[in-house]
Amino acid sequence: MSRYAISDIHGCNKTFRYLVQEVLQLKPEDQLFLLGDYIDRGPDTKGVLDFIMELQEDHYQISTLMGNHEEMMLQALEGTEYLNHWHLNGGYQTLDSFGVDDIRAIPEHYWKFLYQLDFYVELEDYLLVHAGFDFESANPFQNQKAMLWIRDFKLDENYTKGKTIVHGHTPIPVFEIEYAAADLTQKIIDIDGGCVFKMRMGHLTALNLDTRQLYAVRNLE
Repeated sequence: MSRYAISDIHGCNKTFRYLVQEVLQLKPEDQLFLLGDYIDRGPDTKGVLDFIMELQEDHYQISTLMGNHEEMMLQALEGTEYLNHWHLNGGYQTLDSFGVDDIRAIPEHYWKFLYQLDFYVELEDYLLVHAGFDFESANPFQNQKAMLWIRDFKLDENYTKGKTIVHGHTPIPVFEIEYAAADLTQKIIDIDGGCVFKMRMGHLTALNLDTRQLYAVRNLE
């Protein structure tokens, strides 16, 4: 059994499928942790969500976390201001992938998937989250806004107790991810290789949580 973490797929379904099926060759006994931002900006949000749900239905061990883009999409149901904000942050591409113009035309089972997303996962040796934790807040593990949006946070081992934090949200070059993964003293690893930003970074990465080996695939869309 192997444990992998992937973050910030952003509608890059071909890249995501290739990474999971061809590079990782994921097995049902493996664990795959997905750290949010499955949607928006890229060409095939629907395909990404379909693939995740297919894996779950086929009894693969898939853990799914909320990202800030999933939060924006859910908020877009609440009113025009939220809807416009989501549109400007990749929502139009998501609607296109479903072949609809109205967010309420997206089928119900996709909404059920979004509403059941967790905010973080705690393992024996890792804390997995979309963006990070605000260790200056009263309870970092209840601060949902920080878990979806924070950047440049500082580690507080009074809370983490030696566990390594793996997160996405802030895109960085793949060589920086490789450097952090290879440094066994590093207790915060950002695995967002900016897949959807093809001209700048353009990698989707998977971190093996057992060996800290990094697998990186260039954007295939």
